[in-house]
Amino acid sequence: MRILVTGADGFIGSHLTEALVRAGYDVRTFVLYNSFNSWGWLDHCDDDVKGKFEVFAGDIRDPNGVRTAMKDCDAVLHLAALIAIPYSYHSPGTYVDTNIKGTLNIVQAARDLGVSKVVHTSTSEVYGTAQFVPITEDHPLQGQSPYSASKIGADQIAMSFYTSFDTPVTILRPFNTYGPRQSARAVIPTIITQIANEEKQIKLGALSPTRDFNYVTDTVAGFVAALKSEKSVGQVINIGSNFEISIGDTAHAIARVMETEIEIISDEQRLRPTKSEVERLCASNEKAGELLGWQPEYGNVEGFHRGLKETVAWFCKSSHLMSYKPEIYNL
Repeated sequence: MRILVTGADGFIGSHLTEALVRAGYDVRTFVLYNSFNSWGWLDHCDDDVKGKFEVFAGDIRDPNGVRTAMKDCDAVLHLAALIAIPYSYHSPGTYVDTNIKGTLNIVQAARDLGVSKVVHTSTSEVYGTAQFVPITEDHPLQGQSPYSASKIGADQIAMSFYTSFDTPVTILRPFNTYGPRQSARAVIPTIITQIANEEKQIKLGALSPTRDFNYVTDTVAGFVAALKSEKSVGQVINIGSNFEISIGDTAHAIARVMETEIEIISDEQRLRPTKSEVERLCASNEKAGELLGWQPEYGNVEGFHRGLKETVAWFCKSSHLMSYKPEIYNL
């Protein structure tokens, strides 16, 4: 099968590209066009993968580019999106254009070209603060930030093509993915890079919210399982560990892995508006088990600490750490 991976230059997309190449798929990657000819994290992919995938540089907001990239592809794994919540407060229009219109371009092209499977990437943020836990796929959707609202819109566009035109769409809804290559706009890299630069006072936002963290290889395995599963068509499926931990406890867990003591300082610019903060996330992954045969390899407390150790080891390599700017708050 020839697979198109959008957002392949990003954190999850680059790991997914590597996994697909190793599994023997013919992979075409869609990366954001730029004048530097940068392929993002694909420029740093593992040696056994380099040169074994095709690269298409374009913009997910451009329907012609999307259609051109999708020609002759059997399936598309759509990860391209704007994902930073704080930046969505600043520039919400770009989230509508990228996340909603970009998804429309994907499903429209898939319909017209007869693509056999579209796996669209959602996010646990669409649930907002949990009204019940574990959160099932039937939980109400709440747009508590422009980002989450744009992803709700994107999900609805994707599913509307399944219900209206029988476009074979699966919506995969990962909870908070972490691991090597993640942007410092996310909390775990923020903590690790501050500690790695010998900071003892760690700047964070709210400490009480809980998150359901997924190690990146588990998330990638969810995408591959969704690609293979015929049962996944027309379904929304959570990818989560069914384990929650507070941001404050996460910071102290990382400090223990890095064998240091820390003091946490509240940084006001890192706080979300009160009504926008998602206070609790904890996934039900029962449906993923039933439809995809997927189970997290890094679930529960033990798995989380194992994933943290692997993530810390990657970030603490000097060649990786120098790519981050821990002294600057990354929107």
